[in-house]
Amino acid sequence: MSVKILLIEDEEKIARFTELELVHEGYEVGKAADGRTGLEMAKSGAYDLVLLDIMLPELSGMEVLRRLRKTSQVPVIMLTARDAVMDKVSGLDMGADDYITKPFAIEELLARIRVALKKAPKTETAAAAGEEKPLVYGRLRMDTARHTVTYGDAPIDLTKREFLLLRTLLENKSIVLSRDTLLERVWGYDYMGETNVVDVYVYYLRNKIDDVFGEKIIHTVRGIGYVIKDK
Repeated sequence: MSVKILLIEDEEKIARFTELELVHEGYEVGKAADGRTGLEMAKSGAYDLVLLDIMLPELSGMEVLRRLRKTSQVPVIMLTARDAVMDKVSGLDMGADDYITKPFAIEELLARIRVALKKAPKTETAAAAGEEKPLVYGRLRMDTARHTVTYGDAPIDLTKREFLLLRTLLENKSIVLSRDTLLERVWGYDYMGETNVVDVYVYYLRNKIDDVFGEKIIHTVRGIGYVIKDK
């Protein structure tokens, strides 16, 4: 079965060029020229990856991403003519898997697509069959199939990266994971950003869980990394 890519891009020349290159590489391509149409196509579940421009009519790329992440974890690569750091940070924090700045070399885009597809979760079949069990730690519960986290009856709103970090720690209870290990598993071996990003995201999780519900979930092991101790 061929991989299906959705291209949400309003610049016709860029969209046509990118489509031709992707088809040449063996991908099936769907296209949308505005954010509202693109969002509906992305939410259909018919695509394996989304290429999403930031500057779009109807709905901006950021708004498309925000709404899409409520129901789907399909890999998303942001396409942007902007080179501002905050645009990239905002997109990644909202759940984008990667970004590429226009104009881009098609070889680089294809490489980023391959990496994003390789990192994409491959648990959809098991989840659909009801085989994937939730991760539970006391009153904290993570439903990996529905991509939700609750503490008791209270929902906890996490970004994609926060979810992946918490999931990694929950799947390795009582095992101390170093910062390098967490970087590789959550951000990918080729991550080139700030080295203290793990500490920053642990801080985010503690703000949303420990500080709100009064239970210490993630423990720091000085000089090594982090762990969720088994109850």
